[in-house]
Parts: sequence; C-alpha cells; structure tokens
Amino acid sequence: MTQHTSPQRLMTGAEIFVRSLIEEKVEVVFGYPGGAVIGIYDALHDISDIKHILTRHEQGAVHAAEGYAKASGRPGVALVTSGPGATNTVTGIADAYMDSIPIVVFTGQVALKLIGNDAFQEADIVGITRPITKHNYLVRDVNELAATIKEAFYVATTGRPGPVLVDLPKDVMASKTYFSYPKSVKMRSYQPHYEGHQKQLSKAVDLIAKSKRPVLYVGGGTILSNAAEELIKFAHKTRIPVTTTLHGLGAFPESDELSLGMLGMHGTWYSNTAVHYSDLLIAVGARFDDRVTGKTDAFAPEAKKIHIDVDPSNISKNVKVDVPIVGDVKKVLQQLLPSVTALDTKDWIQTIKTWKEEHPLRYKNGKYIRMQYVIQKISELTKGNRKSPSRKKGMR
Repeated sequence: MTQHTSPQRLMTGAEIFVRSLIEEKVEVVFGYPGGAVIGIYDALHDISDIKHILTRHEQGAVHAAEGYAKASGRPGVALVTSGPGATNTVTGIADAYMDSIPIVVFTGQVALKLIGNDAFQEADIVGITRPITKHNYLVRDVNELAATIKEAFYVATTGRPGPVLVDLPKDVMASKTYFSYPKSVKMRSYQPHYEGHQKQLSKAVDLIAKSKRPVLYVGGGTILSNAAEELIKFAHKTRIPVTTTLHGLGAFPESDELSLGMLGMHGTWYSNTAVHYSDLLIAVGARFDDRVTGKTDAFAPEAKKIHIDVDPSNISKNVKVDVPIVGDVKKVLQQLLPSVTALDTKDWIQTIKTWKEEHPLRYKNGKYIRMQYVIQKISELTKGNRKSPSRKKGMR
C-alpha cells in the first residue's frame, strides 16, 4: 500500500479509528456504545465531521447502515461493543450479505490476551460472521489499524458489494502509534473484473439477434451499479420486454410499455408467463433465487440464457446459463449497446399485451379503503413528476 503521513504525533487506536473514518469521508455512524468501545466513543465525541445516530439495538444499527447505503450509494457504517453487542449484529449482516449491500461493521472486542479465555462479554464474532461477510478482520496491532480500515471499505464497495466486519480489541484501541493512512489498496487475492470479455459479448450479441421472444430479467445488481439509464437505452433499442426482481424494482419504469413488472412468487402472471415461454432470457445483475425460479429445471425451459454479473460465483450457481458475462452491469451494457439492433418483437409484445389485458393486477374496493387503492391514487397524483434519484459515487 502507498501511504502518506500526517503531522507526527502519537495517537491512540481510538483516535486513529476516527481519523480513518474521516479519510473515508464517512458522514454518519449508527451505533450503540459499550465498555469495549467506550474509548472510541470518547474520540468521536469531539469530532463534528461525523454524526453518530444512537440506535436502541445493535441489529437496528446494522439495518440503519443498510438503509443509508441504499439511499446514498455510500457504504453504511455501524459501531457496536463486544459480546452480545457484536452477536446482535448477525441478522443485519446476513441481510446485507444476501442483498449485496456495502456496509462496514466495527465491533468491540476484549483485550488480545483475553481472547479465547471466555472473558466477560467475549464472543468470536470473526468466526461467527465468516459465512455471512465478504471479508472480516481481527486487528491485532495498532500499527495495522488504519490500513485495515482502508482495506475494509475497499472490499465492501468494490466488485459485488457486501458487508465487511472489523473486530477491535480494547487494548489495541488504547495503544498508541503514529497515524498514516494509505492512499490506495492493492490486494493480489482480490481483483474485481468490471469489463465483459469480448468473446462472450459477441456470443451474447449473436443470441440476441436471433431471438424472437426475448425477456430482460433485471435484478438488484442493476440498481447497485447505477445502470438504470443503460438498461432503459438497451431495452428501447432492442425492443425487449423487461421484468424485475423485488430488489430490481425502480431500475426500469413500470409505466413503460415494455415493462412486465415484477416476476416470481409475488410477481405478475404475465411476467412469469413471458419468462416461461421466452426463447432468450437476459439476466442482468440477478441471481436466479428460488422466489423467482421455483423449480429450477422448469424455469424458462425454452430459453437460452445470458447472465451478466460482477460476481463470477453467482453465474450458473442456481441455473446453468449459455453465455456467462463477468463484469459490472453498467459497463457491460455500455459495451453491448453499440452492437445490438432493434429486434422484430412486435408479435411478442402484442402477445404480452393480450396477457396483461386478460390477467391484470386487480382488486375490489369494499367498505374500507384498501392499500392497493391508496397506492393507485398516489401514482395518479404523482404521474409525470418522476425524478431519477441522485446517488453518490463510490459503490459499484
């Protein structure tokens, strides 16, 4: 790592922790204090650069960090104490891992010499969260603290985003050293790939050109990649209908004639039917989860499948695909756009339109106002006022 140094004075680990968050431009920390992190809270107290939100439970702190990440496009940060404070974060971390949400969770820990001795409020949170984090760290030396924090934010926000946990022993936070923060991170074992391979892109273009009944299956990765603009251009240029997962909602306008709404167990009849009878399914930042596929061997049985995802472990994990494209959704769509042309999908779109008319979303409004009615009226009142959310950069 390339490093630069600040004015030389000894700082505690707690002070270095706060300075590192400032270097990462962290604006908000969600947390709940306790003995193992009280020194960090003392260091935070005099800092105006960072706002601390006191939650009523550690799980709530992690969920709040998730919400912040989704709304802002920046990594969420949670700070909790050791033992029960740390174990209370598990549900939120697992949720962030499943949904690919970039958060960094800092947990207090007992002193290094007490680890493994069943000390008061000790828990092996690194071991507990290993299956549900993108990576996690136990800081054993105050001299490694700043570099570890830099690496944690890098891992959380690059490639397929996800949660990273950093465990902070109490004595490490009290130890002193000089502050030096890395300018960059280079990890030999972790090098995310963002651009699609040209050979795979060419295969995809060929399949698209031959298709008569294509469907774009859009997941949350499209939102995380800020690729809504590219998706809309791609769908309109090719004239391919679009269906989204729950986490993909918002990537494509529901009012667009090409929109099929949400698919899967809780989706529309016509979206599921279109996928079933499609001859080409283009998965864009989606993971083929069970709520969408049902029986995987009966999912889109007539379709060739293209899968675009930044995480290679996601591809062909649940459903075998014909053309895998490893890369960032936004960049891959940008690469594909110049090579694709308008398809003759007029009959296919008309068929889907007929299905929509025969099996629409419907409800009956009785004595009491139904939630569907409220949503419909809000939609009518706000029609034409749609604005694309402004998301800050820093998350792929």
